[in-house]
Amino acid sequence: MGPTLADIRAARERIDGVANVTPVFPSETFSRATGLNVLLKAENLQRTGSFKIRGAVNKIASLTDSERAAGVVAATAGNHGQSVAWAAREAGVPATIFMARDSPTAKVEATLTYGGRVELDCDSLEHAFECAKEFAAETGATFVHAFEDEVVIAGQGTIGLELAEQVPEADLVVIPIGGGGLAAGIAIVLRELLPGVRLVGVQAANCAPLAGSTVHGLTIAEGIAVKKPGELTSAILRDLLDEIVTVTDEEISEAMVLLAERAKLVVEGAGAAALAALVSGRVGDGQGNAVALLSGGNIDPTLLIQVLRHGLTVAGRYLALRTRVPDRPGELNKLLQLVAEQRANIVEVEHRREGVSLLIVETEVELTLALRDEEHALALISALESAGYPVERLS
Repeated sequence: MGPTLADIRAARERIDGVANVTPVFPSETFSRATGLNVLLKAENLQRTGSFKIRGAVNKIASLTDSERAAGVVAATAGNHGQSVAWAAREAGVPATIFMARDSPTAKVEATLTYGGRVELDCDSLEHAFECAKEFAAETGATFVHAFEDEVVIAGQGTIGLELAEQVPEADLVVIPIGGGGLAAGIAIVLRELLPGVRLVGVQAANCAPLAGSTVHGLTIAEGIAVKKPGELTSAILRDLLDEIVTVTDEEISEAMVLLAERAKLVVEGAGAAALAALVSGRVGDGQGNAVALLSGGNIDPTLLIQVLRHGLTVAGRYLALRTRVPDRPGELNKLLQLVAEQRANIVEVEHRREGVSLLIVETEVELTLALRDEEHALALISALESAGYPVERLS
C-alpha cells in the first residue's frame, strides 16, 4: 500500500504556491571530495525550514469542514510541529503540538510563532506521541502523524517530482531517514520516473533501527532519531530502496561545517546526514550524478556553535593542547612566540600552577589554537616537541 504517483501529483497541485520549489545546487567542493558530480537539494531553504511543510499542507488541505473545526494535533521533535502549526494557521485551523521537554529551543519558539499551542510536558518524543493520541481521542482533533500517513507521505513525495525534473540524469539520490515518510514518498516517485536511479537511505548511527541497529542513543541528528519507524513506511522502503547506511555524529558535524563554510548553507544534523554519507564514502562508486537531500535547516544557534567548533576540531582546524613551561618570567612568552612562528592563531590561553602531575617549578598551559588543517596541527605539535615542550592533545 501507500500513495500512488497520481496521489503525489495531486499533492503537488494542493501545495502549489504554498511550499517552495527548492533549488538544486551543484558543488565543486563536494564533487572533488567524492569523485562524483554532487548536487545539493536544499530543502533547508523551504518554508518553515524543512521539507515537512509539504506533508502538513497536503494533510490539512484534505480535511473536511468538521475536521477543521475540531483542529489538529501533532507530536514532534520540532520540524513536523512547526510545519503543522504554520499550515494550520494559514488554513484557520487550531493546532496543538506536543513536544519533549528537551526539544531544541529554536524549534519550540518557531512553533509558537507559527501559531501552534505547544505542550512541553513530555519526557520524550515517544511520550509526546502518546499524549497527542490521547488529546485527539478526548477532543476529536485530527492527529497528523509525521510519517505513518499516506497523505503526509504523498506531500513529501513532491520532492521526488521536483528532482525528476531538476536532475533527470541523476544516478544516485541519498535521503535521510527517520520515520521514513520522506524517503518513502521520494522513492515512490523516482522508482517510476527514473527507474535506473540508485536510492540510498541514511540513518544516524546512534539511532538506526532500519539499518538493523538496536542502539537508541543521543545524536545531533535529532530530526531523524526515530526509535520505531512506521510499518507502512518500512514496507515501502524495503521494496524501493537499494540500501540503507549509517553515519556517525562526527561525520555529520564535519558535513555541517563544510556546508556552512563552502556552500554557505546552514543545516541541522538530520539535514547533513545525506551529504555525510557521500563525503565519508559510505555510498557512491566514484562516478555519476549524486544528489544529497538537505532535509532541514532548523538548528538551535547554541548547538550550531558547538557543532561548528567540534567539526573544526575534528578537521584539525581547531587544536586544543596541554603542555608545561618552567615557572619563570618570560617562559610563557617563549612558548607563544613559537606558536606564532608556526602561523597558528591563539584562540584561548589558560595556565595553572596547581596539579598533582606538576613539579613545584612548573606551570601547566592549555592552548586552543586555530589552524589551516590537520597537517598544520601535526607540524605545530612536532615543532613544540622538538623545542622540548611535552604535548598532550586534548579531545
